[in-house]
Amino acid sequence: MTRCCLILGDQLSTDLSALQTLEPQDVVLMAEVWSEATYVNHHKQKIALIFSAMRHFRDALRQSGRTVHYVTLDDPDNTQDLTTELERMQAVHEFSGWVLTEPGEWRLKVAFESLANRADYPIEILEDTRFFASHARFSSFLSGRKQPRMEHFYRAMRKETGLLMDGAEPAGGQWNFDHDNRKKFTGGALPAPMTWPEDAITTEVKSLVNKRFANHFGTLESWFWPVTREQALEALQYFIAERLPLFGDFQDALVAEEDTLFHSLLSTSMHLGLLSPREVCVAAEMAYRDGQAPINAVEGFVRQILGWREYVRGLYWAYMPEYKERNGLKADWPLPEFFWDESQTDMRCMQEAVRNTREHAYAHHIQRLMVTGNFALISGCRVSDVTDWYLAVYADAFEWVELPNTLGMALFADGGLMGSKPYCASGKYIDRMSDYCKGCVYSVKAVDTADACPMNYLYWDFLATHRAAFANNPRMAMVLKNLDRMDSEKLSRVRMLAADFKARVNATGSDRQSKAQGALL
Repeated sequence: MTRCCLILGDQLSTDLSALQTLEPQDVVLMAEVWSEATYVNHHKQKIALIFSAMRHFRDALRQSGRTVHYVTLDDPDNTQDLTTELERMQAVHEFSGWVLTEPGEWRLKVAFESLANRADYPIEILEDTRFFASHARFSSFLSGRKQPRMEHFYRAMRKETGLLMDGAEPAGGQWNFDHDNRKKFTGGALPAPMTWPEDAITTEVKSLVNKRFANHFGTLESWFWPVTREQALEALQYFIAERLPLFGDFQDALVAEEDTLFHSLLSTSMHLGLLSPREVCVAAEMAYRDGQAPINAVEGFVRQILGWREYVRGLYWAYMPEYKERNGLKADWPLPEFFWDESQTDMRCMQEAVRNTREHAYAHHIQRLMVTGNFALISGCRVSDVTDWYLAVYADAFEWVELPNTLGMALFADGGLMGSKPYCASGKYIDRMSDYCKGCVYSVKAVDTADACPMNYLYWDFLATHRAAFANNPRMAMVLKNLDRMDSEKLSRVRMLAADFKARVNATGSDRQSKAQGALL
């Protein structure tokens, strides 16, 4: 009696719940399929990373003695769909049953549950145990809460795990050191991202991607992603030693041409399964206990994993599939073309964020939240366009982590379930945290003139548009008072500039004044 275990591209862990159930005679199926690579226009690096990591994990399983049936994308027998590949393998091998760990995206959960219900052979779907909080644990957190805030969940997880705790008290005497982590970077040496010599597997995969996905967004020239557990462990050690000490101070900083600053670049390794979130958090805590990194850096980093990562996963599974359809602010403006081509905008902050995304399939959290996300929020971009973009362009984007962060945190489209206020900001924030504005053709100091930063007039237009919706939000009281104090003629000019900006983008795909003028000739 031989069972088969299906392992997905983001389940590359030897401690995967399904793998743990296998007997020596049982086998594994892994498959590269077109449907998973194309349901959104995934970045070339994202596809290449997943395929390379899958092939390396295949080899590691085989070296451990496990039989692995591996279907490459260009296999002529490949049906290019995960469920039909399972059915094809079943028809050939007649396994006594199947076991798999629940997928990380709702659409796949539905697909596999449907297959399990109609198949005449057993298919067992196990919970993914690679997270700190089980589905049941998060459900208990939600119970009785109208507004489940991350901070409450995070503190509970700190107590339950013992991470960064001194007995019953938080390490350093407080739960959150966020106020210490908002410094503008003023210069100095920055540690380069860790890289590894490209092996034959990655070279082959890159060639495949360039050939089969030539029309997809992004490039493959840059590469700083671990594709094996060994590389991921090296990347973790490098971050702890070289980047973590200053991560906290400058985690919100934005610097032109400096694409990674002190960020860890470990999210792909955790999401794919090459690293466990627990071992990453433990390594960071040890750095604090050993005096290698300050508490503000370590706490800020641990909060991103133990707090935000676990929290958004919990929200995703608790509120899907309805959550994906939310659009609390009725945003419906089509996503501008310059989200795919930074040459089509004169906004330097957007140029930098989109360039970084195109070149590396990466942007750090402030670029995602306060540059591209903020622009999408205050301009009223269509929610589905934005969430599809984030899912497509980042190497670490899987829907369980991407959707709540984008729809809930960046766009405030979930009606305030996730955040107590919209993360909206004018150009002043970007100027305070970056050097972007110095080289921009727009003036960050201007609000109601033709050369004004679009973030400025879009911000005030956004507040005016949604004033009634925010009227009873105490965290919006101050900015609404400032809106009410604005001279009516000035506000009228601001709103006209916002309308003209959108009209220019609608007509040309670009906000560049020169392109718009040319189109009118």
